[in-house]
Amino acid sequence: MVRGETNAPSRDRSPGRGAGDDALGVGMLGRGFMGRAHSIALRKLAWVAPQLPVRLVALCGRDREATTGMARQFGYERAVFDWRELVEDPAIGLVSNGGPNALHAAPTIAAAQAGKHVLCEKPLGRDAAEAHAIWTAVERAGVVHMTGFNYRFFPAVALARQLIADGALGEIRHFRARYLQSWLVDPTAPASWRLDAKEAGAGALGDLGSHVVDLARHLVGEPAAVTARLATFVGERPGGTVDVDDAFAATVAFHGGAIGTLEASRVAPGRKNQLAFEVNGTRGSLSFDQERKDELQLMTVGDAESDGFRRIHVSEPTHPLLANSWPAGHAIGWEDSFVFEFAHLLGAIAGHHQVAPLGATAEDGYRCAEVCDAIARAARTGSEQQIAYRTLTAD
Repeated sequence: MVRGETNAPSRDRSPGRGAGDDALGVGMLGRGFMGRAHSIALRKLAWVAPQLPVRLVALCGRDREATTGMARQFGYERAVFDWRELVEDPAIGLVSNGGPNALHAAPTIAAAQAGKHVLCEKPLGRDAAEAHAIWTAVERAGVVHMTGFNYRFFPAVALARQLIADGALGEIRHFRARYLQSWLVDPTAPASWRLDAKEAGAGALGDLGSHVVDLARHLVGEPAAVTARLATFVGERPGGTVDVDDAFAATVAFHGGAIGTLEASRVAPGRKNQLAFEVNGTRGSLSFDQERKDELQLMTVGDAESDGFRRIHVSEPTHPLLANSWPAGHAIGWEDSFVFEFAHLLGAIAGHHQVAPLGATAEDGYRCAEVCDAIARAARTGSEQQIAYRTLTAD
């Protein structure tokens, strides 16, 4: 199978659709931050994809009272408390896995083996081996699969990719990206599963760094080698020991000849949620900052160098993803990246297009994990690490 492609069943053969029912049944795993983001997106889908209706069948969480309340709030038909009920329910054709990292593998694999399409949040696995097992399983199952890298679905990011692919920047020479947050600046902030290697896999590297690694691959191409440092600044917090990184910084060499830097931190004061990148080529540069998500800064040969970058307000219906959005000049929200992501996934399930290259497949999720693992090895060994990808495991 060609990389990035997956079998896309026609809608009348998709699981989770009853006789005469055009809506795809959705089961949601997770009532936390990502579960809420996914649920909001599913409720807003009619905004951009009214031709691809969904039915919110079941929400799964461990806290009975909270899960029942959220299911009622978002219009799920019922609440369940064991993810196996999502897998076994014939009314569900798509399982959206927004659960903690330790619950990415087993439910996603089981859902795919039951014939259900799957969206699994990033990081796909706690390490590359786990991510590879997920990719192998969903590919063998022949279902449509996506890894939840929602930042691909900001229209400004999609426009950046289009400009790079069209050669507007010429040959790419530099890529630099950072993802900075501040929620662990306070040393008395309590420990949680995100600070436990067994549960999370990694810290800022897997949580935030996976996004910048994915964008590096999405915009520039495959990394060839990395060097890196990781740091844990607060090793003990109320409630437990921290055994993951608070921050990382890496250099990267790409197969196409470009070089770059990648970094992420959860201890950057003043940065609530800044994801930013810049790309420099032989004919121009572009930059993006999630804190100004509707803007792309662009400078190309022919522009006056002294004038610097020009601002593109990415809100026109001719811009990527925005054909059915608000009138030009009206801003979208952070959660709308998930709306566009689900609309794209549903289109792939309906057979209108493939998940890749716009969306991230499970293979993309695996490859991102392989780069993150190489960054961790580079930090641990103090030496440059080459990136090598595994193929699908043979039956």
